[in-house]
Amino acid sequence: MERIVSGMRSTGRLHLGHYLGVIQNWVELQNKYDCYYFVADWHALTTKYDNTKNLRQDVLDVVIDWLACGIDPEKSTIYVQSLIPEIAELNIYLSMITPQNWVERDPTLKDMAKILRNKESANSQISYGLIGYPVLMSSDIMMLNATAVPVGVDQVAHIEITRDIVRRFNNLYKTDFFNEPRPLLNNCSLICGLDGNKMSKSYDNDIKISDTEEITAKKIMSAITDRSRIRRDDLGHPDQCEVAFKYWKIFGDENSVDNVRYECEKGLRGCADCKRQLGVLVNDRLKSIREKRKYYEAHSDEVHSIIAKGSEKTRIEAKKVLDNVRNIIGMY
Repeated sequence: MERIVSGMRSTGRLHLGHYLGVIQNWVELQNKYDCYYFVADWHALTTKYDNTKNLRQDVLDVVIDWLACGIDPEKSTIYVQSLIPEIAELNIYLSMITPQNWVERDPTLKDMAKILRNKESANSQISYGLIGYPVLMSSDIMMLNATAVPVGVDQVAHIEITRDIVRRFNNLYKTDFFNEPRPLLNNCSLICGLDGNKMSKSYDNDIKISDTEEITAKKIMSAITDRSRIRRDDLGHPDQCEVAFKYWKIFGDENSVDNVRYECEKGLRGCADCKRQLGVLVNDRLKSIREKRKYYEAHSDEVHSIIAKGSEKTRIEAKKVLDNVRNIIGMY
């Protein structure tokens, strides 16, 4: 099977955006590809270098959410980035051959630099590690010589720098060793936050996979609806409903969505009732995932074992690639 690599920053407990936009796709891919999924704790340091007290727990929470959502360690290899020191050595070699302007134009770097400056001050300097983020990202992919990387349409540009670096390495050292990884586009649902913006922990507009039913229902009651409606029997405009109706289209079946649209447009459905029903729907969807999550929370030793085994397997594969790279370059 073709090998794919994908990772997620160690941000702690994951939300519905992660589940619908990434993890659902990973679960499907593990039946078709040789999948390597990693927690990017080095990448987390690019913007959280000054707040590492929860870093280990954040890594654990990410893996627990993956397992709860259906990532199967018998089908997919789960590992932690910092447990693979070979990535750091490959990153050094790739940083030597990557032109500065390639890094500066990468959209990932621009977005992260903006976030960091907003967090600190407009005049704050970004770190050397953050500047090198795109090369480290390429090292993650090339370390296992992946042939494809699952991404959304908005992330295709992030893979292009890796393809550029692969071509430059192969051309410089007269080899065809590294594969040019292609973007493997997903067709997953995208979900906005409760305020209509991108769902994000930092915006405090998310619904976490690990939230209780009560917390989930309460959060959904705060979701923005059709701002033009004042009274319960006002005629509604579902397509102008900024959040709630979008959630219905993701979590509801065709009949229920059609019914919600009809009742809203006729003024037969109030926004509060609509969101209460939506809360039940979302909680039903997450019920089995949350039960599985509770199991792994109570058996953290099993999670640590999965990480250790996956990381050990990954190091074996990474060493094969690194040995070839050292020989190709001509290192001592």
